Amino acid sequence: MSADIDNEASPDQVSLPERPRRSGSILLILLVAFGLVAVAIALMTIGRNQAQPYILGLLSLLATVGLFNLFAFAAGIVRFADKATDDPVMGAIADHAFDGLAVTDPRGHVVYANAAYLSMTGAAGPQEARPVERVFIGNPDVSEAVFRLLKAAREGKRQQEEVRITAAEGGQGRWLRMRVRPLGQSKRHARYAVWSIADITRDRERQEDVFQELQHAIEYLDHAPCGFFSVNPEGSLVYVNATLANWLDYDLAEIGSGGLKLADVVSGDGASLLTSIVAVPGEVRTEVFDIDLKMRGGKTMPARLYHKLAFGADGKPGSSRTLVISRARDERSDPERAAEVRFMRFFDHTPMAIATVDRGGAVVRANARYAKLAQSVSGDVAAAKSIFRTVSQRDRHLLIAAINQASEGQADIPPVEVMLEGAKERFGQFFVTAVDEDERETEAAIVYLLETTERRALENQINQSQKMEMVGQLAGGIAHDFNNVLSAIMMANDFLLNAHKPTDPSFQDIMQIKQNATRAATLVRQLLAFSRRQTLRPQVLDLGDALSDLTMLLRRLIGEKVKLDLAHGRDLWPVKVDVSQFEQVVVNLAVNARDAMPEGGKLSVRTANAPAEEVAQAAYKGMPVADYVKIEISDTGTGIPAEIREKIFEPFFSTKEVGKGTGLGLSTVYGIIKQTGGFIYVDSELGKGTSFQIFLPRHHVVVEVQPEPQASHGAPKEAPAAEAPKPRADLTGQGTILLVEDEEGLRALNARGLRSRGYSVIEASNGIEALEALEECNGELDLVVSDVVMPEMDGPTLLKVMREKNPEIKIIFVSGYAEDAFEKSLPENQQFAFLPKPFTLSQLVAAVKETMAPQ
Repeated sequence: MSADIDNEASPDQVSLPERPRRSGSILLILLVAFGLVAVAIALMTIGRNQAQPYILGLLSLLATVGLFNLFAFAAGIVRFADKATDDPVMGAIADHAFDGLAVTDPRGHVVYANAAYLSMTGAAGPQEARPVERVFIGNPDVSEAVFRLLKAAREGKRQQEEVRITAAEGGQGRWLRMRVRPLGQSKRHARYAVWSIADITRDRERQEDVFQELQHAIEYLDHAPCGFFSVNPEGSLVYVNATLANWLDYDLAEIGSGGLKLADVVSGDGASLLTSIVAVPGEVRTEVFDIDLKMRGGKTMPARLYHKLAFGADGKPGSSRTLVISRARDERSDPERAAEVRFMRFFDHTPMAIATVDRGGAVVRANARYAKLAQSVSGDVAAAKSIFRTVSQRDRHLLIAAINQASEGQADIPPVEVMLEGAKERFGQFFVTAVDEDERETEAAIVYLLETTERRALENQINQSQKMEMVGQLAGGIAHDFNNVLSAIMMANDFLLNAHKPTDPSFQDIMQIKQNATRAATLVRQLLAFSRRQTLRPQVLDLGDALSDLTMLLRRLIGEKVKLDLAHGRDLWPVKVDVSQFEQVVVNLAVNARDAMPEGGKLSVRTANAPAEEVAQAAYKGMPVADYVKIEISDTGTGIPAEIREKIFEPFFSTKEVGKGTGLGLSTVYGIIKQTGGFIYVDSELGKGTSFQIFLPRHHVVVEVQPEPQASHGAPKEAPAAEAPKPRADLTGQGTILLVEDEEGLRALNARGLRSRGYSVIEASNGIEALEALEECNGELDLVVSDVVMPEMDGPTLLKVMREKNPEIKIIFVSGYAEDAFEKSLPENQQFAFLPKPFTLSQLVAAVKETMAPQ
């Protein structure tokens, strides 16, 4: 190469650069000293006057010589040499090094270059030594690397580059490793750069040879007639040969990206078999497994795996080396092997865990289902090798006894229901059978394990549901009887209030009776709601007023340790909900918050409007953008763990102790909110508390606009008169009412109340008497007020008979049960009014007057 590198030159053909030698002699210094002393003695002997010209001349000579040396030192002609500089050993190391070495000053000039550098750069001597950037100028393959090296040299950093130098036509190129570093750490030495150039062509050739051999080995392995894969301890496939990838219909590039797991290519629970190997630290184990591999499209392929696994000194497994032999051809060609494959599939794919154990409970052989179940229960591969370790300490003796019976050859061993080991509560049923007597030396029993956790949970849910249904029926029946009693109390109380003035001493006592009766009616309504026998009627509601009415009840529920904080937003939009349902939601959440704060805390209930813009920004999951009213109920309790936060709305899910919770509280809340058209979200942090956010849709009230009357032409328009105060409702009336009620005391009070308002009342204790009274008055009745549940003939039957005689007859049903509890037993399109018990006198009279009003 003309320019840059002389590939033909060798170090023997280039003379070494002459290193300037600086030598000194102590004899010369002594001779000069003795001469000066002799001259001084001679001048002292000839006298002062005669010696003065000689002294001045000698001083002038010495001054001239000193001045000349000073200028020579400043110009660099004369230098002081130190021991390190003239060290012949150090100089020889640099001069005769195999790598080319050169030192450049801050201006980039070469101040030193060894023989190897001169040879590699094509310089004939030290005077022709050129810096690296000038040697490789114009070579595009090297220019970028040289630029980076120069930049590092200017910044005082270390840098290394490997470049390939293209040879002249017909020649062979070379690889060079170029390095640069500062000369030293001091400020003066850091300005100098040390360059080194090494010929690494042979190293590169050896690397390429090794790479080629590796490529050939991979190619041979890829196209071998059997499959091969390697899986790391995390379960990811790190290598799959082309044969196995072709069998499984996967692309090698896709597998190499690291996105394929062992469970993706092994069917069923077979992956658990490969991870169930137990060995001592440092051991290398090879196990044989007959399993099904899973193709991309979901089909399976029978295969035999020779799974080799090496364990480190710490007992942890490394990456596997697994040989795969396809048995699909055996399944088609050899009947015996086909039967073996079918049995293997039956054994590994059965939903029941199967294992053979010895007398000590050690697992000798097991199917894939057992390997997966045992690992999930014990959490430790080594522990899963003992079947006793899969059972809790409490029930372990039951399984030990069953296996001992099998080892003695006993048949018909009863199944063993035990609790499994682990943090979570899991149950399993073990079926133990004995083996042949000649096989009991290695295998004492065959154990079949069926997990029964879900079955037991379902049984518990059914039992809980049946218990709740029975409690609900009992609550509904009690509530119905209570309603009859409360109706009589409230009716009699109304008579007392009408007979006493507010100034009477007993008036406050009568009001206290009324308030407690109202409270009792509220409790009965909650019982009916719990038993699902309450008529649910949504109505337009102001949440601020509804929550204020609940304040006293909430304070009693949460106790004195918990502080209640209510904050209502301004101008809340109306919502349409059932009052009892909404109260049930708030009460359930308040009770849960109280239980989460056993040592006391703070319960906050806040309301605010949530306009569509705010909802859109928050992006709540599953909630469409619209206007909502937001109710936030938060506490400062223990919080809800993240792992169970998604399950809190599931029916029968509860974290409370047995007997202290039904698991229906939050699921009821969720159902009520969803039925109302709202949404509920939970946010919780352990140790800080929980917040439930409820969003109820805004109810838009439709205002009917009355048409303005047309004024006559020429008549002036009168100013609208001021709105008159709403007059008190007139609850008096006239007409004949048939009152049907089996409770004599309640019937007498209701009849008395109706007569006091001007109505004529005919009384009947059941449906048969009511029909007789209807015949006696020749059907001249204006209204029938009837109970629903009565002896001999109930209310719905009475309605059918009366409508057959008089289709236009009007009727009001009164009952402590829900309206829909008996509505299904009536013919379709039957018109009737309904008044739920208990009711006051004013409510009864208002319902009568409204029903009797002409349509």
